[in-house]
This record gives sequence, C-alpha cells and structure tokens, in this order.
Amino acid sequence: MPRLADHEERRRAITGAARRVIARGGLEAATFQSVAAEAGVSVRSVQYYFGTKREFLLATHRAVVESTGARLAEALATLGTAPTPRDIVRAILLALLPLDPQSRRDAVILGIFHAAALTGPDVESGDTHGAPNYIVGVVAEQLRALRGAAADEVTVLADAEIILLTLGGLAQGMLTNDDYAARATDLVDHLLDRVLDA
Repeated sequence: MPRLADHEERRRAITGAARRVIARGGLEAATFQSVAAEAGVSVRSVQYYFGTKREFLLATHRAVVESTGARLAEALATLGTAPTPRDIVRAILLALLPLDPQSRRDAVILGIFHAAALTGPDVESGDTHGAPNYIVGVVAEQLRALRGAAADEVTVLADAEIILLTLGGLAQGMLTNDDYAARATDLVDHLLDRVLDA
C-alpha cells in the first residue's frame, strides 16, 4: 500500500508541476525537461509515469478537472438539506468561475487546453468534452426538477447548454476584464433570472 501511495503522490507532484509550467508558458512550454525541472525529479521519472507528452498533458487536464470537481462538491455541500434547483445551479456556476487565485490559474490552464484542442496535435477536441458534458447533464437535471414532468426535453438541454456556454465565456472574460470579475455573481444571477424564470 505505501508503494501505491508513493506512486500516486509522485504522479500528483508531476501533474502539479505541469500545471504551473502550462499556466506560465502554455502547452509548448510543457516538455519532459521543463516539467521534470519544475517537479524536482528526473526526466526519466516523468517518462516512467507518463510515457508520452500527450499522456502527461491529458493527466494534467484531468488533475485540473478533478480540482474543479472538488470545489464543486464543497460548494454543493454548503447548501444544506433541501436546496432548490436554482440554488444548486447557482452553486455549480459560481464554483466553476475563476473567483480566487487557484480557480483563476485552473481557468487559464483550461483555456490553454481549449485553444490547443483547436490546433492539435497533442490535444484533440474530444479530449476535453467530458467535464462540459457532465455539467450540462447536471444542470439539465435541475431544470427538469424545476420545470416538472411536462418540461420539453429539447428546451431543457438547449437551456443547459446555453448556461454552460455563457459561463465559459464569462470565465474567460473574467481573466482579462476586472469589471466582469467584480460583477461575476450579479451576472450569474442575471443569467439564471433569464433562463430559469423564462
């Protein structure tokens, strides 16, 4: 068991180093050499745990998604025993926004991965679809709960997708525009007023 824990700890240290390298210099900066130097390990160690650059990039992307998932779980845990669908969707959206230094860095990294998925070759567009699809599903579930059994499924899914896509635009806007960052909570509430009350 200690050996497994050591391996997982080493993998986390390497993906943590890759996150820092990518946040500073983009995917091009994330080489075996630069990540090894950042992690304080040998190049052979990085190659041992992640055989190719693509493997350690995708592991790094998963690590960012897992961090975001942990923030999301914490936010939902604070809602109490009987949150409304609006409460749940609002908590999800706010947990996904870059509202503190860690989530800001993660948003930068996810933006870099998104851009890389457009051009390849290390990351393909399908590599980054899992988390957004999951969020759409969770939001759609809350919209169904809010609207009842008569809710039109096409409209529910379209509204969930609009919420996610709007959130993605807001998150990217917050990285370069302090005004959006200052008004993020108000903008989320406005979005929910428009979509949930429609």
